[in-house]
Amino acid sequence: MSKQEQTQSILNTLRSSMPEIRGALIATADGLAISRSFSDSTDFQRVAAMAATALGLGKRIAETLGAGEFTETSVSGKDGNVYIYATGPKGVLAVITQPDANLGLLHLEARDAARTIAGIL
Repeated sequence: MSKQEQTQSILNTLRSSMPEIRGALIATADGLAISRSFSDSTDFQRVAAMAATALGLGKRIAETLGAGEFTETSVSGKDGNVYIYATGPKGVLAVITQPDANLGLLHLEARDAARTIAGIL
């Protein structure tokens, strides 16, 4: 199975585990989409670029503040949330949820997915 097929399978499993997930994307650290799964016509290339930017900024903040290796960050809005997870040095996982998503379950599933993706990339 190719890396593309493996990462797509991970996204499909993640999305099926939580109906509150509106979309998910795996991108390279420089912002190129690898795999994606969205419920709507979201501009996935733009999401990939923003996720990579958030990853870079998160790494810089963690380094500057002596917080250790960057693992994740989030952006919350009135109508939804975006969670960004580092997937090793080469990639990023972005998960877009409804505002009422079960955060504990999301982190459990997405952190596991991020570890698996890091092994693939």
